[in-house]
Amino acid sequence: MRLSFHGAAHTVTGSQHLIEVNGLRLLLDCGLYQGRRSETYERNLNFKYDPRNLDAVILSHAHIDHAGNLPNLVKQGFEGNIFATRATVDLAGLMIMDSAHIQESDAEFVNKKRAQRGESPIEPLYTKADAADVIEMFQGVDYGEIFEPIPGVVARLYDAGHILGSAGVSLEIEEQGKKTRLWFSGDIGRYRMPLLRDPILPDAVDYMIMESTYGDKSHSNPENAFIEFRDVVKRTIERGGKVIVPAFSVGRTQELVYNLNEMMTEREIPSVPVYVDSPLAVNATKVFRAHPECFDDETRKFVLEARHPALDFKMLTYVNSVDESKALNDRSDPMVIISASGMAETGRIVHHIRNNIENPKNTICIVSWQAPNTMGRRLADREPQVNIFGEVYQRKCDVATIGGLSGHAGQDLLMKYALGVKDTVKQIFLVHGEEKQAMTLKGLLKDQNLDQVHYPELHESVEL
Repeated sequence: MRLSFHGAAHTVTGSQHLIEVNGLRLLLDCGLYQGRRSETYERNLNFKYDPRNLDAVILSHAHIDHAGNLPNLVKQGFEGNIFATRATVDLAGLMIMDSAHIQESDAEFVNKKRAQRGESPIEPLYTKADAADVIEMFQGVDYGEIFEPIPGVVARLYDAGHILGSAGVSLEIEEQGKKTRLWFSGDIGRYRMPLLRDPILPDAVDYMIMESTYGDKSHSNPENAFIEFRDVVKRTIERGGKVIVPAFSVGRTQELVYNLNEMMTEREIPSVPVYVDSPLAVNATKVFRAHPECFDDETRKFVLEARHPALDFKMLTYVNSVDESKALNDRSDPMVIISASGMAETGRIVHHIRNNIENPKNTICIVSWQAPNTMGRRLADREPQVNIFGEVYQRKCDVATIGGLSGHAGQDLLMKYALGVKDTVKQIFLVHGEEKQAMTLKGLLKDQNLDQVHYPELHESVEL
């Protein structure tokens, strides 16, 4: 049996891990690599294996860095089944269609520039038609359900607690009379996060592919983040301002909506209008509402006692049209606006920031890590001036940054995850992490006498 690491190796994005066993090929995830524009197109376009020779795919969850290159895989000849939880099937369908729209738009923009330089046009990585083909190939399974993606491999998916439908993948592999148990963590969630159940940890595995995104630090308690967010909203409303929140459409937006629902139900903050202004977030929330089986006991209890859904309440409006979105900027009454993108680079959130950044009553609330050179990072750094659509705006509003809301396990849980298999594991492969984070985690595991930890290179193959 051979295992090859064709993505999320020595980096965080582009998850792709290929298992070759019994003359067949099973791919775990097929995500988009996200990095410098100069290399992303070529890297995502060209696979290091022939998609026509793949027999099946198992998808851990719907995030683009795990599912976003499936349309290209199918476009290049893959014809097998794609297995995932039922919630992931629904969520991934939305996300890859949205990604396809972005691929087409980006190619159109680039081709205008290329035409001006007399260069030939490029094709989008894939199209909405390619994404539609993927949706037809999904096979939904329940958590814990036994299925056989390829002959000789028995699989089960276990709740990973990262986003709706996310899963750790357990594989029981038989080859030439030898049985091997391999576990793929996908992205590991956290304990006590809103809406979702806690992640299920592995035990008694021979080999494990494990994420290491936050291998260098633990997170603060999510309950502290709830209190911080509540206080930001409360003081902004009390001075008559708006709270503007750049948030990722899937996961973070739904967590914030649930938190605001709870705060208003318990009368911890005044009841003011809350708007979710992102088409993808609106559609993703419909998927969340369709899969209450993924919610934790606390959410179920809240829904029962509050007598209304977790992601719907009296003061909440999901904004669909551009005109509705624009109308929010003509109002001056206190409100909360949650909009994408999460790093405030594109989408409707940019307009909301532009219209509210110079009012000292308002607060822009940053709720996730912001990449360098993004508007979100400049706001998080409290820069006094911000360039928006080519014009300079004075930042007179307040800026609040809320830590502790990451959907990824911190160092403490990653340690627990790995040490849980210490007695049986022959090798742990650290993926989905930059070198500093992964090597810090590897060193800490070695201190606990867990020496069988490897940080594979991109496209490295190992025989198991």
